[in-house]
Amino acid sequence: MTDETKRTHETSADAPKDDAAAPIGQPGGATEGDEAKIAALVAALQAENSELKDRLLRAHAEMDNVRKRSEREKGETLKYAVSKFAQDVLTVGDNVQRAIAAVPPEAAEQDAALKSFLEGVTMTERELVKVLERHGISRMDPLGAPFNPHHHQAVMETQSTEVPHGTVTQVLQAGYLIEDRILRPAMVVVAKGGPKPSPDQSSVKEPELSLDDILRDEDGGDSVPPRDDTP
Repeated sequence: MTDETKRTHETSADAPKDDAAAPIGQPGGATEGDEAKIAALVAALQAENSELKDRLLRAHAEMDNVRKRSEREKGETLKYAVSKFAQDVLTVGDNVQRAIAAVPPEAAEQDAALKSFLEGVTMTERELVKVLERHGISRMDPLGAPFNPHHHQAVMETQSTEVPHGTVTQVLQAGYLIEDRILRPAMVVVAKGGPKPSPDQSSVKEPELSLDDILRDEDGGDSVPPRDDTP
């Protein structure tokens, strides 16, 4: 072994050890303060990780809510998109119904041409109803049913003791539903003065306002006389 090799070996042997390898508390080793700093850093990183995870979960939940809301709004838009067009078509249907009602049945039986014309108009009206139903629009015919302020518009009262009070006795204009919404309420005449309907005869909850109050509000005044409940 040469002298230079010996000197290199002695220098390597005398070199100080790595401070990180020394035990805590020993000269040149990591101190307790360093350990506390490391623990605090780990805790801070864990807290930051927990916060970021919470933000991520909230962002995913919000995006899911936005997606569901968009799908619901899209479905409702498609479902009720024909509302405006349907309201215009209902006017045509009303005119067709008026044409049918204007022809007395006995007159049609006496005139073959008139009878054929009436049958053609009736078929047209039936086909119109079918077309509306295919698009989710259904006709309401509440004749004989209890008055429902959510579906019917009372335009007149008639004294009658033959049917329960609040029964629809005449339909002046048919009402229509589009899916589960009112497209147009039915204009009806309602009976007054009869017996109160029994629970099994009434399919709707009694309105908080009386029928007289509803009619009075619709007329904009006191054109309908108040009901006298005095026996």
